[in-house]
Amino acid sequence: MRHKVIIIGHGRNGKDSVAEWLSRRFGYTFESSSHYCARRFIYDALRVPLGYSTFEECYADRRNHRATWAALIKSYNAKDPARLAREIYAENDMYVGIRSNLEFEEARNEGLFQLAIWVDASERIEPESKDSFDIDISKADIVINNNGTEEELYSRLETLFSLS
Repeated sequence: MRHKVIIIGHGRNGKDSVAEWLSRRFGYTFESSSHYCARRFIYDALRVPLGYSTFEECYADRRNHRATWAALIKSYNAKDPARLAREIYAENDMYVGIRSNLEFEEARNEGLFQLAIWVDASERIEPESKDSFDIDISKADIVINNNGTEEELYSRLETLFSLS
């Protein structure tokens, strides 16, 4: 059985880049949580109030409404904090982009993932607001430094994953 991975970190810190690398290198599957949520329920919720004509338009505009997206995800998970994690893991090996500490802890307690990777670009990108992301770096099993170039990120990943 393949281990499940959760990739965490602030917005635009390189989580999808790490997931894409793991997918190419080891065949792990993923869909970014933002894309998954937009497909499942966020586009339907925001289409009329924000005037989106297409799913793609909604998804492309997600960075402008991070707190709204976080609130919608929180509402989706209100009765069951691990709901989204279970759904994502039912289709994928990785959950990329979890935003809520409550959701993270519940998914961990249920054993939904075995490895938590934090992607950190805090020296070049400001952390996002607590109203859209409230997980602490101390929750991670591994922290990947992504404060340099893309080539440096991939080199770090190669080094780390060749150690096993």
